[in-house]
Amino acid sequence: MAGITGTSQISVTAREVDFVSRFEQNWEALRNILGIMRPIKKAPGTTLRAYTASITLESGAVAEGATIPLSQATVTEAYKDDVVISKYAKAVTLEAVQKYGADIAIEKTDEAFLNELQNSVLTQFYTFLNTGSLTGTATSFQAALAKAKGEVLNKFASIRKTVTDVVAFVNVLDFYDYIGAADITVQTAFGMQYVKDFMGYSTIFLLSASDVARNTVLACPVENIDLYYIDPNESDFAKMGLVYTVSGVTNLIGFHAEGKYSNATGESYALMGLRLWAEYLDGIAKITINSGN
Repeated sequence: MAGITGTSQISVTAREVDFVSRFEQNWEALRNILGIMRPIKKAPGTTLRAYTASITLESGAVAEGATIPLSQATVTEAYKDDVVISKYAKAVTLEAVQKYGADIAIEKTDEAFLNELQNSVLTQFYTFLNTGSLTGTATSFQAALAKAKGEVLNKFASIRKTVTDVVAFVNVLDFYDYIGAADITVQTAFGMQYVKDFMGYSTIFLLSASDVARNTVLACPVENIDLYYIDPNESDFAKMGLVYTVSGVTNLIGFHAEGKYSNATGESYALMGLRLWAEYLDGIAKITINSGN
């Protein structure tokens, strides 16, 4: 009967809500670990800019009644990119559900879909971090961590900006080569391994060689990291007939699932405009380990 909401509609809606809720919860956890403030909503097509900054202080020894000289501050655009909406789709066949059951054919593929969406944002961020302009060398892993932190603290002090915590991104093999058999608590969230409060860092993320090359340490103050997003629940999208399920106040992702009778598949669609970004490119240290061997 027309207008009746049956079990299929309820299960699809529940699945959509579950998907976007888990995605939002994962990113909330990452945001808390990184120490990022609340995500910043951007309009579609917004350009993100990263800058380099410096300031030359004039002498503060000014005679009584004399004009106070102006210190010269310079901010230069160093890198820019767009916040764009990415569109993704996944289809599961009726035969796959019949053969393996819904738990595997649908739920497991939804989980893999969610993980890949998260990883695409993180991979983009790691690529950006590797463009950091505070470069240098050190003779050991420990020295590289120390130098990387010192470089970013010095940079932010020079432009009179406050730093509360610094996070590092290192190759997981380098980390375990360094700690050896030491008893270190490594935590895992959203497929990432990390260590809290280690060697002066609030968090050190342990990444694969595809994200951070061996003998490389990346470091960035948490104040230099922002999470920008485009709301998939924009009213203009709905006017097109594209309505996505979203979660919470901060709509980081939109998700829609429906059956397609023309080819007997269950299709899933995700809409996402999400970027991790650092405002100051010269607030990111990239230190290379050169042992001299």
